Amino acid sequence: MMNHFLKIAVPGVQQLKPYLPGKPVEELERELGISNIIKLASNENPLGPSKKALASAQSVISSVNFYPDGSGYKLRAALAEMHGVANSCITLGNGSNDVLEIIARVFLGPDYSAVFSEYAFAVYPIVTQAVGAQARIARAFPANHPDMPYGHDLESISKQVNKTTRVVFLANPNNPTGTWLDKSQLEIFISSIPSDVIVVLDEAYYEYMPDATKPDTDSWLGKYPNLIVTRTFSKIFGLAGLRVGYAISHPDVADLLNRIRQPFNVNLVAQAAALEALKDYEHITNSINLNTAGLEQLRTGLHDLKLSFIPSIGNFLTVDMGCDASIIYNKLLLQGVIVRPVANYNLPNHLRITVGTEDQNNRVLSALENCMHD
Repeated sequence: MMNHFLKIAVPGVQQLKPYLPGKPVEELERELGISNIIKLASNENPLGPSKKALASAQSVISSVNFYPDGSGYKLRAALAEMHGVANSCITLGNGSNDVLEIIARVFLGPDYSAVFSEYAFAVYPIVTQAVGAQARIARAFPANHPDMPYGHDLESISKQVNKTTRVVFLANPNNPTGTWLDKSQLEIFISSIPSDVIVVLDEAYYEYMPDATKPDTDSWLGKYPNLIVTRTFSKIFGLAGLRVGYAISHPDVADLLNRIRQPFNVNLVAQAAALEALKDYEHITNSINLNTAGLEQLRTGLHDLKLSFIPSIGNFLTVDMGCDASIIYNKLLLQGVIVRPVANYNLPNHLRITVGTEDQNNRVLSALENCMHD
């Protein structure tokens, strides 16, 4: 049915499609009346949150009649210490999506453009077009690229930057592809971008990256004042439901971001949990080890099923089903397995599968085998 208010919405919003989250377990239970469902759709940590983070969250529950610290001082101080920057370099967000929206509201508008790659995170066009800015989309590497199929092509991105450009969004590793950027080439790219263009390096999956692939973005912040690095507590820290993210940037940039940041955008419970999650190195290490083993388990299983996938160093694999992936997706749902179709990223033949526990990974591989023999 036609939305009668569409004509009075701003043009950028008129052209947008809503962000499609992974299907919740409860929704599938209601629809099909089945139980024992596993969800490997939203790149959540299968280990869940740190026990220390949970205890810290519980300790402040009785105080939820009070507003949280509007500046998030303790959490910002801990993050500043971890990254070796001043507190004034940190901007907190209700998830890193919130920070991305703040960046768009500060630096973009109807006269400006943002540049990002084909297959990049779906939030980039949403925040860009919502403020009336133009989205300039760079072609990604082709599917048959020998090293990084579907990956960001920095040369292509650079060519899209023009006099209207105020923001370049880069996800490293990228969601939904899992592809990554060579750290030396990435720094060369950042250094080549005009100083009046903000480069946003979205590192939501940074902690999962092998050490050899991790760029030293903390040191880059001192060299490139137009660089903003965003991180999240939703992935390796297992706090997706509490919505905590942050940006690290030059103090002058952070000052602008914090001017329009809502003062209570990170709630009391979220701040308490995030503060302890940062300190629980054992949980972080266990999460990394589980993901490393799980990625290899899925790669081996998918090879055995003769299914190809995009190279990934995140906590997921995006798999080419060789057909309309929605068919396989729906068959998996009937087996109680939720994964993520990515047709909205122009990858209609692919499904994104989050790395789970060993048992969950075995189950999704078994379910995929059933689909192929159906």
